[in-house]
Amino acid sequence: MTLANRLSEPGCGCDAPENGGSLLSIDAALGLISGHANAVAGTETLAPGAARGRILALPVLAETMLPPFDNAAMDGYALDCVALKGDGPWRLTITHRIAAGQAAMDPVGATQAARIFTGAPIPPGTSAVVMQEEADRTGDQILLRRRPSAGQNIRRAGEDMIAGTQILATGERLDLREIAACAAAGCARVTVRRPLRVALLVTGDEVRDAGATLGPAQIRDINTPMLRAALSGAGVHLAHVERTADRRYALQACLTALADEVDLIVTTGGVSVGEEDHVKPAVTDAGGRIFFAGVALKPGKPVSFGRLGRAFWLGLPGNPFSAIVTWQLFGLALLRRLCGQTGGAVLRRHVVTGAPIRHRPGRCELRPARLAGFDGMGREVAHFETATHSARVAGLSQADGLIFIPSDADYLPEGSLVEFQPFCDR
Repeated sequence: MTLANRLSEPGCGCDAPENGGSLLSIDAALGLISGHANAVAGTETLAPGAARGRILALPVLAETMLPPFDNAAMDGYALDCVALKGDGPWRLTITHRIAAGQAAMDPVGATQAARIFTGAPIPPGTSAVVMQEEADRTGDQILLRRRPSAGQNIRRAGEDMIAGTQILATGERLDLREIAACAAAGCARVTVRRPLRVALLVTGDEVRDAGATLGPAQIRDINTPMLRAALSGAGVHLAHVERTADRRYALQACLTALADEVDLIVTTGGVSVGEEDHVKPAVTDAGGRIFFAGVALKPGKPVSFGRLGRAFWLGLPGNPFSAIVTWQLFGLALLRRLCGQTGGAVLRRHVVTGAPIRHRPGRCELRPARLAGFDGMGREVAHFETATHSARVAGLSQADGLIFIPSDADYLPEGSLVEFQPFCDR
């Protein structure tokens, strides 16, 4: 049995001293996003059923208690267990029949029982419900052979919710479970954050749409449809999708115009340090401020974050896998901050490697991984390719998430403990 080699430092290790330079660790970059980005102003009021995926701007309080009255937890017979004398068996006469939706007004006597159905109100004079399988019925009588306990099979009024108590907090995302809680609380309307207005700006003279004839130096545009999908859905309004030439002044003009219209600008490509990488200079030319430019990870080192006017800017690398990695790490975190979401962050957990890993020290490497069950110690096992390729996406559909290879590791044997972050759509 191979024991896990525990990480010698917290997190991914990309803040290790050997990284040097001005590169930030992943967690430090996430901290800057958290420190600078706040929820956009503006709210809407919607019916809960129309608010799936939206973020609460005000808490949800229970309008009434739930259940609103004592009721039967199952089909059976309501009776007064205190009135049962001796050791039994006991024979009781059925004098009432109460279905869900019917009021139970007449009291049940000491030697009587009420035929009752799930959800029906508990009649006066009874203290327990005996499930129908535990009562022998003959005509209008039942025979009990075991004494029920007080409160048995009764849902008490208010045991789920008390009127006025908070059911959902500000910042929670409304999905199926939360909408069910709203309905149970009697909430007819919820106040949610307005949709986030986003612009997607894809750079690259060489990229072409699917279906277009490719020239000898041209490639398919992967990032536009990929990030369109990432930015679709409730809570986000994708206001602009544009492709610009790799020209500094054209980029500056486009960024300046978009900054007046949206809350977030996402760019892909042009954030490295080459002569043809013009996005960061264009941001600063337009009066923007860059909070970080470069993170100690592989792939995706050039990822950048800043602000331009009223809009935040996230600069993703142009290589598709690098763009996916940095969107998963930083894009989703930024979206949650701007939408005012207080929970739901994708949490890393530990898994063990299904094969040895060789790694060049210096940056934390993120590698696509597929979970393949558990080992003999009950730990999840991750399988992965032997190297990370920033431009390859063909195998991504088979991956469940990303493993974090610590920056200072040059070799990890099979069974080593590493961090894992599952892929998440929002």
